[in-house]
Amino acid sequence: MSIDVEDWFQVENLRGTIAREAWPAQELRVERNVDRMLELMAAADVRATCFVLGWIAERCPRLVERIAAAGHEIASHGYGHELLSQLTPDTFREDVGRSKTLLEQMVATEVVGYRAPSFSITDWAIPVLAELGFTYDSSFFPTFAHDRYGRLSGIDGRAAVSEPLPGFHEVSISCLRVGSRALPWGGGGYFRLLPYPLFRLGARRILETAEPYVFYIHPWEIDPRQPRLKGLPRASAFRHYVGLDRCETRFERLLRDFSWSSIRDLLRENSPQTDARVATGYEPVATASRSR
Repeated sequence: MSIDVEDWFQVENLRGTIAREAWPAQELRVERNVDRMLELMAAADVRATCFVLGWIAERCPRLVERIAAAGHEIASHGYGHELLSQLTPDTFREDVGRSKTLLEQMVATEVVGYRAPSFSITDWAIPVLAELGFTYDSSFFPTFAHDRYGRLSGIDGRAAVSEPLPGFHEVSISCLRVGSRALPWGGGGYFRLLPYPLFRLGARRILETAEPYVFYIHPWEIDPRQPRLKGLPRASAFRHYVGLDRCETRFERLLRDFSWSSIRDLLRENSPQTDARVATGYEPVATASRSR
């Protein structure tokens, strides 16, 4: 279970309407949404990995502390939510390093996981992450169905966990294989759009392959009262707003329908020799690879 902790106005679908310079003037809704998710996960005895955006952490430090205090893994979503295609290796190193340092100061635990904004990972980012002290990335979404997702050489996503560098792991977002196609089945708009019984069935089919199921969600996705912007391109409006009114209920059902763990614990359970930094700082939780 993974949560990308960012606010409603930072989503790539809204970039053309809300400029980065306007972020400080927007209503912060992320705290109330994450606090609600923490309540739901506590009730279902679920631990997750929370990829926290540095910009949010800087403004909501108590939120980061509450996430960690509840036993969830704190990981990095970078600082400024820039697509990696818009960064150079040097500006990426600065962005991610700033986020890592900030989060580690807040929770007094080493941050070892990263997820790229909009899953925009690229080959040159992996050695940079390893140099900065990360031991895993969870940004590769091996589907044909999105225009922003990045690619990694030599990884096709059929295995949920791979090792692009010695001691450094890639944890791919889950897809449902139908013939030669990889259907996006890891969360987001797909989770909000498809009928829940169908989505749950697909997740169980993935688990039947003996691979773990890796899911993601954003706090704004359980917030149907967020501001509704006018003038968005039709595709962007659909991607962002579809199914918001029913997402919290679905999320609550998903938490109870499967057993979940953080990504750090997934790596520890599947790779006993994984860097010891992955296995420290948080209490152990149940495996993420079986249905309840």
